[in-house]
Amino acid sequence: MADVEPADFTKVIAVNLTGEFLSMKAEIPAMLKTGGGSNINMSSALGLTALPGQAAYIASKHGVIGLTKAAALEYSPQGIRVNAVLPGLIDTAMVQDIERQQPGFIDGLVSVHPIGRLGTPRAIAETVAWLASDASAFVTGASFSIDGGYTAR
Repeated sequence: MADVEPADFTKVIAVNLTGEFLSMKAEIPAMLKTGGGSNINMSSALGLTALPGQAAYIASKHGVIGLTKAAALEYSPQGIRVNAVLPGLIDTAMVQDIERQQPGFIDGLVSVHPIGRLGTPRAIAETVAWLASDASAFVTGASFSIDGGYTAR
């Protein structure tokens, strides 16, 4: 962490945490005008845990969870629900690219997931769709780990 350039740290915070704040700053007034809604923030399973060498990312994703809780408390009375989704490692094109460059990368990722595989984009999308729906009308201020048991370890 001591070797991280402050500009690099600031950039990660700007994208992952300030980006969520700015999105909410634009979305919440629109939701207030229409009588409420569901805001869904994207954190990470690493928003509940940590890894060495990832201080900026870890701090940003922990921050998203705190921002989610604060906004939920502030806007629930006005009918706005605010929740966060915390994906574990998801089988994406980026992960596949890394696997091509570093064979065995995926095996290492799978080994830390008790479910024994990586997640799928569909698993994340289905959780987001549920949070956006009336089926989750009593859910606010929550963080949903969709991580194959990673954070249960």
